[in-house]
Formats: sequence, C-alpha cells, structure tokens
Amino acid sequence: MNAFSEEDKHLLSKKGITPEKAAQQIETFREGIPYVALSKAAVVGDGIIRLSQEQQQHLRKHYKDQGSDLRALKFIPASGAASRMFKDLFGFLQSFKPGETSLDEFLSRPDEKAIKTFYEGLERFPFFGEISRSLPKMPNSPGEQLYAFISEMLTEKGQNYGFYPKGLLPFHRYGNRTATPFVEHLKEGAAYGSSGAVSHLHFTISPQHRDLFRKEEDSFAAAIAAAAGCEFKITYSYQKESTDTLAVTPDNEPFRDGSGQLLFRPGGHGALLENLNEQDADVLFIKNVDNVVPDRSLEEIAAWKEVLAGYLLKVQSKAFSFHRMLVDGTVDHDLLKRVHAFLETGLNVRFPDAFPGYSLEEQMAVLIDKLSRPIRVCGMVRNEGDPGGGPFWIKDTMGNESLQIVESAQVDLEDEAQLEIFEKSTHFNPVDLVCGVRDAFGKKLDLLQYVNSKQGFIASKTFEGRELKALELPGLWNGGMAYWNTVFVEVPGSTFNPVKTVNDLLKPAHQP
Repeated sequence: MNAFSEEDKHLLSKKGITPEKAAQQIETFREGIPYVALSKAAVVGDGIIRLSQEQQQHLRKHYKDQGSDLRALKFIPASGAASRMFKDLFGFLQSFKPGETSLDEFLSRPDEKAIKTFYEGLERFPFFGEISRSLPKMPNSPGEQLYAFISEMLTEKGQNYGFYPKGLLPFHRYGNRTATPFVEHLKEGAAYGSSGAVSHLHFTISPQHRDLFRKEEDSFAAAIAAAAGCEFKITYSYQKESTDTLAVTPDNEPFRDGSGQLLFRPGGHGALLENLNEQDADVLFIKNVDNVVPDRSLEEIAAWKEVLAGYLLKVQSKAFSFHRMLVDGTVDHDLLKRVHAFLETGLNVRFPDAFPGYSLEEQMAVLIDKLSRPIRVCGMVRNEGDPGGGPFWIKDTMGNESLQIVESAQVDLEDEAQLEIFEKSTHFNPVDLVCGVRDAFGKKLDLLQYVNSKQGFIASKTFEGRELKALELPGLWNGGMAYWNTVFVEVPGSTFNPVKTVNDLLKPAHQP
C-alpha cells in the first residue's frame, strides 16, 4: 500500500475516500484495465427486439393503465458545462484577428468549416435575437461583426454562455421566445413521466449552477405544470466528492500539484450511479440533458418512452411472479425449466454449460439470483455513423456471455477479430433507458452491488503542464450496469437529437 502522509489522509477523509480505496485506485492504474472481449454484435433477432405497431400500442396502453399506481421519475444528468459545445467558437476568438484578416479568407480555410457553418446559419440559431439585441454597437466589417457576436455570446463581459450548463442554454425558438433543455425536459416529464397528477424529475447538476437552475425552475415550471394539468416535484443533486478519483503520474505514483497536494479528478458519468441509487421510484427514465426536441415532436418522443416503460413493466411482472413462486411455492423441475427459459428469452440471461448438472437447490439459487437484479430496457437506434457506444454480446474471463452497452474505448481495435465484430454493429446507444430497481417484494435494490469495477477507463491528461493518468469509473450505462438484466429495443432515429456542438442546433429536428 502507498504511504500516505497525515496531510494526505486528512484530504482523503475530507472527500470521503478511505486510504484503502485510494490505494486500490493506484493498483488499478498499475494493473491496467483489460479490454472488453466482444463475442458478437447484438442485432435484431439476437439481442435487439423490433416491435410491431400493434405491440407498440399494446405496451403504451399497459404503461398508461398502470401509471397512476406507480411512482415514475425522470433522471437527467445535467452537470455538463457548455464549453465543449462551443469549442470551435472559442478557437475562433483565439485565432481570428479583427481588422487584420478578412472573414472570407478565414472561412475559406479547410479546418474552419465549423465556423463557416455557424456564420452561414447565424440568424437561424435560437439565441440570435437575444445576442444581437445585447450588442452595444455592431461593427462595420463582417469579420468584426462575427467576432463581436461570438464574444458577446461566450465571454463573461457578455452573456457568458461559455460558463453556463448545457441544460440552461436556448435550444429552441417559439416565435419571440426561446426554450432551454431544462424546460423541454419538464414538458417531457409532464407528457410521460407523471405518477397520477405528479411529475417527478431529478437533475444532477454542478454546485456552481444551482442558483441558475432554481431560477429557471421558478420562471417556467408553474406555467408548464398548469398547461399540462400536473404538478412538478423537481429535485437536484451533485456528483459526490467521494466519487472523485486519484490522479497518478505516468509512473503510477500519486500525482501532486505545485503545492504538494494529491490531485483528484471527477470520476466521469459513472459517478452518478450513487445519485441514481438514492432515487426512490418504481420506473426510472434516464435521458441525457441535450437530447430534447421542440413541441411538435414531443408526442412521438412520449409515445416511445411509454412503449419502453410498458415493456419494462411486462417483463418485470413476469420476473416478479417467478421470483415469488421460487421463494414461496413448491419447486419442481418443470418450474425451474420455465424460469430458465424466461430468463434466457425474456431477459437475455446466459447460463454456464454446467448449469443442467447442478442440483435442484443450486439451480434454484442461481435462478433467484438472476431474477432479483435491476432491469433496464434500453432504446437502440440504427447506426448511421453517429458516435456512441453500441450493443454487444461480450464474454468475461470465465467465458460467461452477457448483453452490454460497450464504448469504443473499451475495445482493442488493434485486434482484427475484435475490430471486425465492432464494425458489424448495426445499432448504437442513444442513452434512452427505462429502469426497474425493485425486487419482487418491493425492496429497493442497492445498485452499487451490480457494477463491474473492471470496466472503467484510464485516460492521459495534463495538469500544470505535466502529464498524468486519470481514472474514470465504470460508465453509468456501461460497467455501472454490467450485472443488470438487459433488454434492447429498436427505437427510431427521430428519438435521438443530441446537441454536441452548437451547429447541431441548425439540424431540422431543432429548427422551428
């Protein structure tokens, strides 16, 4: 174990991290994180379900019929800053010299296509009117005008969009007003996430943005609730300091800053599993903050969320029934065979080859263990070149196969066989999950018990000009849910409209 000083231990204690946990993180750096072993891509008919129109309607009705008796909650990771969204615009402010370079010359450069797209679509952005009105005086040349516009939009002296969380930026325009992702998520919550007349939403945010989110809620929640005929219960949480991870040097020694203190870094979105674990709900919807649509598309989005939720309730009901039968009833081989078949076909569970040779008691124990896990039903979109993880069957070190969402960084793409499997993926993960986190007897499951700690990420970063290695916890819907029961359902591409760069707001899905 690494020798931590008393000052180190005090800092660790303050963050809620034990010295043993920090030492384990250092050991993870030294051992490295093994690549995931892909067995095959999940495709329609083998890991992905394609629903007929009739099935969709049936599942929507099933969810709606039970909705008032269930507590539904919409969980939205919303702590991300908007700075990545404006990376190219910040670059423009650094490299463009007003008065020295003509805008036409600058935009003709091959590596400035993003700025050219931004400039040509300027008046179509939802924030165009607001930024234009806030400019004190518009300069003469086009280059000076664009520079002034972007400066006013991003910097502290202006509207300071570069500081804002992505969830509070203007995404859509409705006549003379605009709407943020926060507002659009409230509308979604009212449309499909209501428990009776109450819609529960939980946003994970950064502490420095708390007052901004509260202000947005105070400004819009009451009016949206009145229009939708519901009541909102909105809660917030922050990523816990105890989920931060220790940084190390390239030689895997604890990295210390200029003052000699240990350096910690955020643990990535996998850290939000602790926030998710604290939510009390029968049905949990998970969706990224930037994947929202204008009002005209809300009905389709809500319909598909109801389809996924209906599927969850159907399969969960059967799992609960079998679980209670195994615990309370008379167990025989016929029942075990039916439970085994349901787990394989309904929840994509795979069993070791030796399972048929287990005793009755051993088989029963395995089946109860499989039935008493959280369940996730994940929407999967056909892959048309969008970035993101995908659905795969993978094998662990014991040869056991399971259905997982896998990111490219988890795969050894230098291995030709693994690359071939990866490239056969037909679908990708839009982060569209509906989760059941109770067991058959209503007890809330501890989600921290179903994590594969060996599915984190190690990345190279810099701090104060020095190289370091950073550890990200297993992703929330990757290793963080590795031991959940998993169902993948094909959903249309129209349900996936993320805004990763500012120019994504020019796509038809986000335009008036």
